[in-house]
Amino acid sequence: MRIALHAKAVHPDSIPYMRQVVEELVARGAELFISKTFQKHLHNFGESFPDARLFSRTDSLEGMDFIFSLGGDGTLLDTITYIGALELPVVGINTGRLGFLATMPKDKIREVIDALYNSYFSYDYRSLIHLDADQDLFEGRNYGLNEFTILKKDTSSMIVVHTYIDGEFLNSYWADGLIVATPTGSTGYSLSCGGPLVLPQSNNFVVTPVSPHNLYVRPMVVSDNSVISFEIEGRSNHFLVSLDSRSRTVDASVQMAVRKEAFRAKLVKLSDYNFFDTLRQKLNWGLDNRN
Repeated sequence: MRIALHAKAVHPDSIPYMRQVVEELVARGAELFISKTFQKHLHNFGESFPDARLFSRTDSLEGMDFIFSLGGDGTLLDTITYIGALELPVVGINTGRLGFLATMPKDKIREVIDALYNSYFSYDYRSLIHLDADQDLFEGRNYGLNEFTILKKDTSSMIVVHTYIDGEFLNSYWADGLIVATPTGSTGYSLSCGGPLVLPQSNNFVVTPVSPHNLYVRPMVVSDNSVISFEIEGRSNHFLVSLDSRSRTVDASVQMAVRKEAFRAKLVKLSDYNFFDTLRQKLNWGLDNRN
């Protein structure tokens, strides 16, 4: 197998698990490739995997069998930006904290790799959100797994986000910002702002205002076949837009719209994975002293 490895950051406590991943793969004859970002962090701790070849975000990963995301959910979101339209299967090993997306536990690395080599897994396809803009805001990687967000910047004053669905006026959101989340992203920032939980395979976007001034404005679920466009105004001429953890400053002249991306994220799912179990275990969903 040809396997790519990526970590957005490295904590000293996670190094033994990362080393085990490499050792298990090498023992099975895998050809390894490691991201330059991962290699840089390893070097800071005096670690290296000399038999692995390096790749950067601009290199194509075509021909790889899997890419391992070694870290938490933020690392998995970053890993998706390396893949693009290849739909390369992502193996999320959780060496971070929450592990809502990176669901494979670090204490079962050998079992995970055995499952890959024996095909004891399936794929969990997740829709992505795509940003169209009249400026290149994200270096051609204008897609995200969780959400697109518009936020105020440089001032405590709220902003107004005039929002349209398929060209028809929806609402003017007087708020600190606006989130358009995928079903995957419904358990993230959108949820913390009062948005609903949406099952991963739902064909929807969730439009969620951030601290809206109009208290009767609520999150809205819309079809992901929609094109959602925006006009922004505020006392400051500069605003913050983000795709997952990547953010850029823009001015009010930029034209932006979001839609469903043409390709998907392809997450590796082991046989014992269940979304509802993950909700209960990771988010304490439905937790009550009575149960």
